[in-house]
Amino acid sequence: MRYIIMRKADQDTETGKMPSDELLMAMGQYNEALQKAGVLLDGMGLHPSSVGARVQFKNGKSIVTDGPFAETKELLAGFTLIQVKDHAEAIEWVKRWPALDGGGNVTLELRRVYEMEDFEDGPGLEKHREVGNALKAEKTGG
Repeated sequence: MRYIIMRKADQDTETGKMPSDELLMAMGQYNEALQKAGVLLDGMGLHPSSVGARVQFKNGKSIVTDGPFAETKELLAGFTLIQVKDHAEAIEWVKRWPALDGGGNVTLELRRVYEMEDFEDGPGLEKHREVGNALKAEKTGG
């Protein structure tokens, strides 16, 4: 099962304050532990919303709103994608997140990622499989 650990934004991440060397080291050690356990799939931090945009659709038409966005509690600062055997294992990894992050006051959200097996077979799912297979081939050079 794949899970995404979403690190919620805060005042520091939204102003673009870079993490301290101490926090970078702690996050590096956490990611290394995930990697050694064979559960780390991907992860990255995000630039502040001030350099981002939201695209909302109303009646089929897109509306683009440039950042920044006021409600940091609704924003993401980054994510880590893991693959584990069950929800309990995912929770255990989240609980190991470096306490140093956010000065000890950080919000993480854990969500399970949909897998192809979760959907009914049909032409729409087949198209997603085609695209997924093409991406895998592109990454592996085959």
